[in-house]
Order: sequence, then structure tokens, then C-alpha cells
Amino acid sequence: MSPRPYVVLSAASSLDGYIDDTGDTRLVLSNEEDLDRVDGVRAEADAILVGAHTVRSDDPRLLVRSPQRRQRRLEAGRQENPTKVTVTSSGDLDPTARFFTTGACDKLVYTAAGPEADRLRDTLGGLATVVEAGEPVDLSLVLADLSARGIERLLVEGGTRILTQFLDTGAADELHLVYAPMFLGDPGAPRLPEPGPTATGLLRLAETRTMGDAVLLRYVIGRDDD
Repeated sequence: MSPRPYVVLSAASSLDGYIDDTGDTRLVLSNEEDLDRVDGVRAEADAILVGAHTVRSDDPRLLVRSPQRRQRRLEAGRQENPTKVTVTSSGDLDPTARFFTTGACDKLVYTAAGPEADRLRDTLGGLATVVEAGEPVDLSLVLADLSARGIERLLVEGGTRILTQFLDTGAADELHLVYAPMFLGDPGAPRLPEPGPTATGLLRLAETRTMGDAVLLRYVIGRDDD
């Protein structure tokens, strides 16, 4: 088995399992206490990964917000912010997205091998390093390449498709799941990951934490034969 980073999956959900609504702007399910917690988790990571759909729909910055945490990273000889990572099959990415234009950090885009990768390099110019990772994109190749680049701890912030892929392939070590005190009931909205029934093996509850009316469930993911 190829080496890979330690992978932490992070998601926030309504009580009925939705991670967003169908509006034009991102639904914020985390309160301020949880946003600060996530900022601390980001500061511990070597890289943060989201799917290309999240880059297009949410336009996230994926930066450490706290100046004190950024300073501690610099004092430890690390980049001010974790490396940003995204995965795309289509190559449909906007070079003006905040993923590319904000933050003192490296940016990596993993895409399918072939002519599309060259077109994406032309589109992005020097904004990011484009890496071919199989045809179609192979998550194990992505993780092996990240490991070779010195990424030891990877935070994955979604959305549904990319979180499901990590769970389906057994490529996750922790799941941080925050439930917000609301129901959405929107059948067209994205939901929590839906991996196959035997994808993850056993999830062991390692921590519960209340943050106002929200609750964090932190699971360690292991297989039955671990």
C-alpha cells in the first residue's frame, strides 16, 4: 500500500442530514465557537482539500483565520496557511476564484491525465501546480503524491461527493461531524456522505463536545480487522 497522509474529514450538517441548501450562497451551519474550532483544525493540517464543485459553488478561501495560529505556523517553519488542494475531472476552474488568489500557501490541482491537464495549466498559469492523477482521477494517486510532497496531515472539507469517495476507499482516519440545531427538509439539497455499507468499517466515538446548541461528534475510523 502506498503511503498517504493522515486524513481528517470535516462536515457540518442539519439535524436531518443536509450539509447545504439550494440557495445561491453557502449555508453557514457552524456557529462562532465551531468556526474557531475548525480554524484550529486547519492550523494543524499540512493541506486542506475540497472538491472542484465546492471551489465553484462556495468560492472558499480555505485559510487560517487566527493571526496567532498563522504566526505559530511560521515560527514552526511551516507555511502561513496549509497547502490548498482540489480535485477536478472536467478542469472547469475559474482562475479568479479565491482558492487561487488568496493566501500565502501552495495550491495543487489534481486532474485527469491527457490534453485537459495541459489546457488547465494554460488557464491557471502560475496560480497553481497541476498534477495528472490517472484517467479517471485516482484518489490513491492523489494521496500518494501528497505524501511525496511532505503532506502528513490532510483536512478534507467536502462536499458530498469527495467525502463519500474518501469513505468508500477507506482513505480516512477521522470524521469530525457537527450537527446544527435546525431542520432543512429540502430534498434537492446536498446531504451527508453516502458511502457503501462496508466502506468504512468501524467508527469509534472519540469525543463529543457541545458548542452552544451545536454538537461535535469526533470519530476515529478503523476497519474491523484493525
